[in-house]
Amino acid sequence: MADAAAKPLSSKHQAGEGRSSRPLDLVADFPAIPDGWAYLDTAATAQKPRAVIDAIARGYSETYATVHRGVYQRSAEMTLAFEAARRRTARFIGARAAEEVIFVRGATEGINLVAKSWGATFLRPGDRIMLSTLEHHSNIVPWQMVAAETGAEIDVAPLTRDGRIDLDAMASTLTERHRIVALAHVSNVLGSVLDAKRAAALAHGAGALLLLDGCQAVPRMPVDVAALDCDFYVFSGHKLYGPTGIGVLWGRSALLEAMPPWQGGGAMIDKVSFERTTYAPPPARFEPGTPHVVGVLGLEAAIDYVEAIGLDAVAAHEAALVGEARRALSALNSVRLFGPEDGAGIVSFAVEGVHAHDVGTILDESRVAIRAGHHCAQPLMAALGVEATARASFGVYNGPRDVESLVRGIERVRRIFG
Repeated sequence: MADAAAKPLSSKHQAGEGRSSRPLDLVADFPAIPDGWAYLDTAATAQKPRAVIDAIARGYSETYATVHRGVYQRSAEMTLAFEAARRRTARFIGARAAEEVIFVRGATEGINLVAKSWGATFLRPGDRIMLSTLEHHSNIVPWQMVAAETGAEIDVAPLTRDGRIDLDAMASTLTERHRIVALAHVSNVLGSVLDAKRAAALAHGAGALLLLDGCQAVPRMPVDVAALDCDFYVFSGHKLYGPTGIGVLWGRSALLEAMPPWQGGGAMIDKVSFERTTYAPPPARFEPGTPHVVGVLGLEAAIDYVEAIGLDAVAAHEAALVGEARRALSALNSVRLFGPEDGAGIVSFAVEGVHAHDVGTILDESRVAIRAGHHCAQPLMAALGVEATARASFGVYNGPRDVESLVRGIERVRRIFG
């Protein structure tokens, strides 16, 4: 049953083919993408392949039961499948043990868990937290909340001219008072990729921990938390072609063992009395209540799907689309591009004299779906000197025709606004 979620790709897209230099052609695997619709909002949420949809449907219609509680066969089988998915997830990110993988609702909850559990326990007045200018609000607000609670202070690393986290500047700012560094592995606005291994070396050299927000990294590049040498890693399933409401927090075993639970309820306890409660070891300590059982099975199916394609192939495919889009948009003299040339799967831009929301609305009329706004990164918008940007983000189902549709749509925006 543990492998029931894994379904092959469409017959013409078997795993071996995905590793070649040819562009991916996987749109047929995604039933919610109609012919002629350019879905370019994958950084917000990815469309779901049939394999994931089928795994979720089977989970609810054929194999559903609670986990970790029932003594009947169906519950025992579902528990085995649930824990097999945890082991599968651990292998996917290079974790040393399945017990280091905690299932959460998404990256936002994972960061909040670390901030509220580790941060509230170990931060003291005068301690410092290092973030960067390009962080998503989910990697800013939880740290502001715990800083206000503990008396810690926040520092912000600036960006290089091409929109990367400036690790040289961060290195000159880090001190022995810094306890944790929390950074995006890939920017959700600029697509800029962090030199995570260097960030880990800098953080550890100052005696600090490193948390990486991997929401935009995990869907489009291989991730090995042991090789990256980080201390915490978070990502959301729905950006990885999986379901919403499920995500992962990975943490080093010793850190998780030292952290208290941040929510109470069933499943996370050892013994309960009105006099005293003792808690289960990780990961159960951090998974109170009935988990998102079928969401975990859907996440496993999504992992199987992207690994069958090959994450190196995904990265190469998206890099080619980013290159095509940037070349075409840079030829339009009223379009301003943001971020590095090699942004991972993401192209943010502005059309001179046109609000990003208007750009998005007109593109929608041309059946091109993009994101327009501040992308939950208002401090970054301020640093860029804009209120909002338009963002096209690519997935395995996109191809050159989608880039052409985007460019034609932007040309229409220019004609309408003169």
